[in-house]
Amino acid sequence: MPVKIRLARHGRKARPFYHIVVADGRAPRDGKYIERIGSYNPVTNPATIDLDFDKALEWLIKGAQPTDTARAILSYEGVMYKKHLLGGVSKGAFDEKVMETKFEAWKQEKAAKIQDNKNSINKADKDASDVKLAAEKEVNEARIAEVQKKIEEENKAAEEAAKEADAAKAEEAATEVEEPTAEAEEKSAE
Repeated sequence: MPVKIRLARHGRKARPFYHIVVADGRAPRDGKYIERIGSYNPVTNPATIDLDFDKALEWLIKGAQPTDTARAILSYEGVMYKKHLLGGVSKGAFDEKVMETKFEAWKQEKAAKIQDNKNSINKADKDASDVKLAAEKEVNEARIAEVQKKIEEENKAAEEAAKEADAAKAEEAATEVEEPTAEAEEKSAE
């Protein structure tokens, strides 16, 4: 029975979520499996991996063959490196203490790289949001300036209309005042 470590797809359309399983190589992708050893969510940034390290290592030692994607995940988590170091111990190249120090050094280096990656992602997100905020401020300032310009134009138009109305009233008043004097002169001339 060829045993494989592979991914079983779950989740909805366009939002995949995978279980990392140990299964018979002849079983369907999402079908029956022997043991679930973790999960993988590629949608998050960076991808979320939850893996039972000891079970994965145990299955690799027993001879389970990982698929390409599962191998990449196991390598990312350090399972493949630990298996490689255990092979060196079994051959007598070095002892377990040296293996543990090498593996701990690798884990610390890997954790530093992951943290740098997260920091760069956060910085990129912050920079992108700052750019968007600056663009929104420019648009809002342009809109405010446009509205203020319209208000000033309306105020000027209202002032001009009021001046014209005052001038028209003054003319009417002047013509009304002049008309009676002209009529009075006509009457006095008769």
